[in-house]
Amino acid sequence: PEAVRRPAMATARQVLCLAAFLSLPPAGAEPIRYSVAEEAESGSVVGNVAEDAGLAPAQLAARRARLASEDGRQRLRLERGTGRLVVAERLDREELCGQSQPCTLPFELLLANPLQFLRVEVAVEDINDHSPVFPEERVTFKIPETSNPGSRFPLERAWDLDIGSNSIQAYSISPESEYFSVSFGIRNKGKKFLELVLEKALDREEQAELSFSLIAVDGGSPPRSGTTQIHIIVLDVNDNAPVFTEEVYFVRVSENAPEGSVVLSVVATDQDAGPNGDISYQFKQVGGQSHSAFVIDPTSGEIKLTKPLDFEVAESHELSVRATDGGGLSAICKVLVEVVDVNDNAPELVVSSFSSPLPEDALPGMVVALFSVRDRDAGANGKISCALEDQLAFSLRPAYKNYYELVTVSWLDREETARYMLTVTAADAGSPPLTTTQTFMVDISDVNDNAPVFNQTSYTMYVRENNVPTVLVGAVSAADADVGPNAKVTYSLAPAQSAEPVACSCISVNSENGHVFVLRPLDYEQVRQLEVMVSAWDAGSPPLSANVTVRLVVVDENDNAPLVLYPSQDSSPPSSELVPHSAEEGYLVTKVVAVDADSGQNSWLSYHLLRATDPGLFAVGTQSGEVRLRRPVTERDAVKQKLVVLVRDNGRPPLSATAALSALLLNDFSDVRLSHSSLSTEDEDSSLTTYLIISLVCVSLLFLVSTAAFVARKVCRTKELKSGLVLYGPNNLQSSLADAATAGTLPHNYCYEISLTTGSGNSEFKFLKPILPSLPPQHCAMVGATDNEQDFPCGPVS
Repeated sequence: PEAVRRPAMATARQVLCLAAFLSLPPAGAEPIRYSVAEEAESGSVVGNVAEDAGLAPAQLAARRARLASEDGRQRLRLERGTGRLVVAERLDREELCGQSQPCTLPFELLLANPLQFLRVEVAVEDINDHSPVFPEERVTFKIPETSNPGSRFPLERAWDLDIGSNSIQAYSISPESEYFSVSFGIRNKGKKFLELVLEKALDREEQAELSFSLIAVDGGSPPRSGTTQIHIIVLDVNDNAPVFTEEVYFVRVSENAPEGSVVLSVVATDQDAGPNGDISYQFKQVGGQSHSAFVIDPTSGEIKLTKPLDFEVAESHELSVRATDGGGLSAICKVLVEVVDVNDNAPELVVSSFSSPLPEDALPGMVVALFSVRDRDAGANGKISCALEDQLAFSLRPAYKNYYELVTVSWLDREETARYMLTVTAADAGSPPLTTTQTFMVDISDVNDNAPVFNQTSYTMYVRENNVPTVLVGAVSAADADVGPNAKVTYSLAPAQSAEPVACSCISVNSENGHVFVLRPLDYEQVRQLEVMVSAWDAGSPPLSANVTVRLVVVDENDNAPLVLYPSQDSSPPSSELVPHSAEEGYLVTKVVAVDADSGQNSWLSYHLLRATDPGLFAVGTQSGEVRLRRPVTERDAVKQKLVVLVRDNGRPPLSATAALSALLLNDFSDVRLSHSSLSTEDEDSSLTTYLIISLVCVSLLFLVSTAAFVARKVCRTKELKSGLVLYGPNNLQSSLADAATAGTLPHNYCYEISLTTGSGNSEFKFLKPILPSLPPQHCAMVGATDNEQDFPCGPVS
């Protein structure tokens, strides 16, 4: 009994294990998913596996539940007593998955008794635990001061190990700079970029270096940032000429001043640095004096006397001083030396209003500036006069008391002068007078008063015939003396006038750059030249325009083969030329005439003897196409000579055609009829041989079919086959047919096959009974017949 009980208990235990195994989710079902933030402390609860798997905590211990991962590391731990899944060690998402997203830790929950496993996935969520980091702590750029605004300078992007919204979201500059901004984003193919953008032109003379911080900020909460220092060094360019502190230096020197006395020092400054800022001075004395009383120090600009001055000889001296920097730029000032020092106060000029720019269509008399002058001296030294230097378009006009107006006196033209430098000089009446100058820089704004002007009076363009569609053949170009939108030129085809032919639709012009295109292939033989009118319009209001003629010349291509006009190649056989046996060498047999639809060298034709019955007998003129005898005719030469002449043009590659002709060598022109008859017979014999072979095959096939029909009828019927009718001689053919028709011996439809041999005394006609009764009427002709060849109807004969 005990032995029987044990197998029964084992069977029951297996049934219970099977039921428990079937009650659990299968291994191939959806995995149990959890999520946990990275950097979670050890022991942090991820989830309750037992509850989510439908197991009691006691089952986990009883079935020895454990976790298994692919790499064998136990980053998570299972508490068998509670069924909770907890963090076993610090989880670093960047270490586990890098930049991959999502970051998932897959593992299996293994159960024993019975064996079962459940898939579990834990997603490690990113937290903002990394700050952006730049590759370099300091980046230096050396930028020329002539760089244009909008220039871009690439930067290395900062790197953030976090992903998603915790990654880098923005870049900024601190403190904000008026010269630079930062641009970042994604270009084609998902490539990220970071660039420094120049917003304002640099000027080394204003600021030689700039420094600011570039900050990268991520999207975490709170956000993290990274910083790198940007250092800008502005490279100098010799863009500043020396500038004198005065345009005109005025000095009074006592006539008894000793030799070596310092008259004055001219000072010019240059905002450039280095050699571009080193200044040297030279001067010359105005008036052509050969022995100057002054000398200048080339380094300091100090002017000294080389001998005493004499008021009676010269009351004043004028020096022209030039200051030149190391880059070759220079400036000139005037030095006025008054010998007698009486007047010591120069006039003062105060500007009340100034208008610039002026439209170039401003009316004459328009007020540009209003200013006042005064002199603190009294008497004659306080009387002031104002003058405008060397200007025809402007003048000074007294307004009220000591006020003056600077006005226009003529029409302005910006294209002739875009900027006027007006120098107003105020001088007192002292002896010598003192002066003050004021420079007004007047800019002239543009008005659309100039139409576009083409750089050529007409254009000639060339295109080869059979061109590809939309081929570029040239370009037209027009310039507008205006500026801005008034100078923007667009191109179009001018519409044809009512009296003019409609312009060809195969030509198009690019509105932006004036490129001329041919839209479809052209044929030189149809169109050799086209003319269109192209208009150039500016963008002014109202717009102005100009027209120019564009002539399109089609260049010939060798696309036409020569055409033989004589001898005609349509007749078969070709006509024969007659040559007497008495013809001497050089005798003109015939002339091949051909034309070519192309032009130029593509139409130059040359003639060559391609084949001949006797090549040594004939010669062909290369240029003329004349066929002449190369030697006298002999009795051994064949009566009929066949020639093939090749006509070839001079194109690249050349095209050609052939002309077939024949010549008859005769003793006397009275043999023409005989020769033609014999030649016709020879030709017919050659054709007759071919026809006889075809007829023999047809007769054989017809014989086999007739024999088969005959046997069939012999079996089916006992009637005897009527004998066939045979006719001899070509002259009794019609009478035999008539007799047969009268006798009524042809009750059925018949097809007649006639074979005639040229020169034979008789011809044989065989009449066979039809295979099928009542065939529709058809037309049969004798094959191989010569002059006696006739056609006969196929059908019932009554």
